[in-house]
Amino acid sequence: MTLLPPLLSGFLGTMGLAFIIGLELHAYRRRDEAALELQAQGFGTTRTVTLIAALGFVLWVIAPVTPFCVGLGVLGLALLLDYRKRVKAGDSSLVPTVIGLIAYTLGPLMLTAPLALIAALTVLILLALGEQVKIRRFSDAFPTEEGVTLAKFLILAGLIYPLLPGTEVPYLPGITWTKIWVAVLVISGISYIGYLAHRYVFPRAGTLLTGVLGGLYSSTAATVVLARACQAEPGSAAFAPAAVIIATAMMYARLLALITLLGHRDAALALALPFGGLFVASLAVGGLLAWRARGAQTQTHTTVSSNPLDLPVAFLFAALFVVFAGVTQVVTMRFGAAGLHVLSFAVGFSDIDPFILSLLAGKFSVSASAITGAVLIASASNNILKAGYALAFARNRKMIPAAAWLGITAAVSFGITFF
Repeated sequence: MTLLPPLLSGFLGTMGLAFIIGLELHAYRRRDEAALELQAQGFGTTRTVTLIAALGFVLWVIAPVTPFCVGLGVLGLALLLDYRKRVKAGDSSLVPTVIGLIAYTLGPLMLTAPLALIAALTVLILLALGEQVKIRRFSDAFPTEEGVTLAKFLILAGLIYPLLPGTEVPYLPGITWTKIWVAVLVISGISYIGYLAHRYVFPRAGTLLTGVLGGLYSSTAATVVLARACQAEPGSAAFAPAAVIIATAMMYARLLALITLLGHRDAALALALPFGGLFVASLAVGGLLAWRARGAQTQTHTTVSSNPLDLPVAFLFAALFVVFAGVTQVVTMRFGAAGLHVLSFAVGFSDIDPFILSLLAGKFSVSASAITGAVLIASASNNILKAGYALAFARNRKMIPAAAWLGITAAVSFGITFF
């Protein structure tokens, strides 16, 4: 079978895409009541879009620089005049103008760009034109602060990260600037996903689900909120202990996922059994407490916290990462594994994520088993802290089983480390 010449197949593909986009643009303008009276005056018919695409294709084939650029300038001027005319008539939409410019570039894209890019662009255009009503409803309902939050994450990932050098931080062997920021991005991403799930997917999450989602980004914060709800909202008192334990179970899963995603394979394998066992056991105990409380009060809605993705928080995490790495370097050089264990216990009463990630990223003068033990000790002392929070903020005897289990998990972690 004889294949079509490349230029002919490219031309036919360009015409086909332009014709489809023109049909969708025409349907889009017909759905816009404000533009119904302007169809005969303004740009936007299927034939016009197709001819513009043909013009762009031909000029690109003739010469991809001067003729094509001159044609683009002339088309841009014509579309500008058309837009001014439509604005005076009451139609200020830029969609037809943008579609016209895209149609002009379809030919060069068809000849030079990967097919996946062309397909993605076409799908995007068709969705933007065909789902006009849904997109407008979503835009109206989308909170302004969420757009700001998304912009912050794009700044963290797309602006700051590429600017960081891949060199090591002075006096911290094995820890590079990019490693620090990758840790920030990973933990911010996991925290943000948990926040979005809690706010939009399960906005009326019950007490147990609050423990699951809260544990994805801060089991300590989830414990405090659940304990306070146990005191302030009698409806959540029965299920709050189970939710506290489930939040701690999610902490083990989150830490193991972070360690794995950041490439610390040996540490992940070493911690898989203890963390996996504590995760399963905590879920079982939490499930048992929830089953025993099933006949009590109905679960209530509990809000864990506000949006955790914030630029000051990200910078604080990066600073703590460097500080903990520096302190760990000094402690391990002077006191060895024993000093690292003491430091791990003390750090567990604060934010353990930056400490654990800096510990695994660096090169310290202690064995791999000592580093694994330090991770277990930090998680254990953090559980002791949460047990105290649970009892202090709840002021309810029903929270005793949860505090007791957190103490047991701490004892198990200490036992694994030292025995």
